[in-house]
Amino acid sequence: MKNLLIIGGTGFIGYHLSKAAIKKGWKVTSLSRKKPKKNRTVAEVKYIFCNISKKNNLKKKIKKNFLFVVNLGGNIDHSSKKEVYKNHLEGFKNLCDILLSRNIKTFVQIGTSVEYGKQSSPHSENKDKIPSASAYAEAKYLATKYAQNLFIKKKFPIVVLRLYQAYGPNQKTDRLIPSLINSCLKNEYFPCTEGHQLRDFIYIDDVISSIFKCYGNKRAVGQIINIGSGKPKKIRSVINLIKRMIGKGKPDFGKIKLRIDESLKLYPNISKAKKILDWKPRINFNKGILKTIMSYKHKNYRK
Repeated sequence: MKNLLIIGGTGFIGYHLSKAAIKKGWKVTSLSRKKPKKNRTVAEVKYIFCNISKKNNLKKKIKKNFLFVVNLGGNIDHSSKKEVYKNHLEGFKNLCDILLSRNIKTFVQIGTSVEYGKQSSPHSENKDKIPSASAYAEAKYLATKYAQNLFIKKKFPIVVLRLYQAYGPNQKTDRLIPSLINSCLKNEYFPCTEGHQLRDFIYIDDVISSIFKCYGNKRAVGQIINIGSGKPKKIRSVINLIKRMIGKGKPDFGKIKLRIDESLKLYPNISKAKKILDWKPRINFNKGILKTIMSYKHKNYRK
């Protein structure tokens, strides 16, 4: 039986990945700092708890061997630079150091689009320099470089997926799309920018399929691969689409000013994912938004 270790398995992506892996008949272990909430608990998953920045404790928790590993772990709160580095860089290094001697077939490290910093879009994986935007961007970038170095020097079978804005059912309402849906469902006034920024959104099912495409894929090992739709949307059009589908909502365009350093265009070139992973997004944006809206309508996520 294929077995999978998900670091951060109680989060949004981890929850959906757990469900998909169980459906495939895989054995799944989730490692996270906290227990999953009721609506993100998967009965067949084994849950273990540990802070990955504490190496000795982590060694005790990861006792068995796993064929496949994915690192979705990290700290959502980026206010403390020290904690960001502990969780997104030092914790990642701890994982690699422990798993280096294990017989792993593939380790998928989830990176982020902010690793590109202020580079112009569409982002290509071969255009690379250390970002200066935030501690989070820098920590994730350094983790990517560490991963590549491990592959080059020790043939560690690691793939870095640089993820753009994932969305879908069961995401916390502090994220952009759930927040917009929540406000429209309540028919609230909500402040927003003029909405001229271009952003790339990728439905959760497509994110999960990209992760599975990495496992056992020798061509992907050692690579950085962008995962997004490749079809950016204006924030204003996203807001208007959600408002139209729900039939209510009161966006106050222009109420919030753009940040001085905010990029107007942020989206990827996904040709490498198509070539190396034989992957492309299957869920178009309108369908993905409708599925997400319906999930919020029919489940009590709005509290």
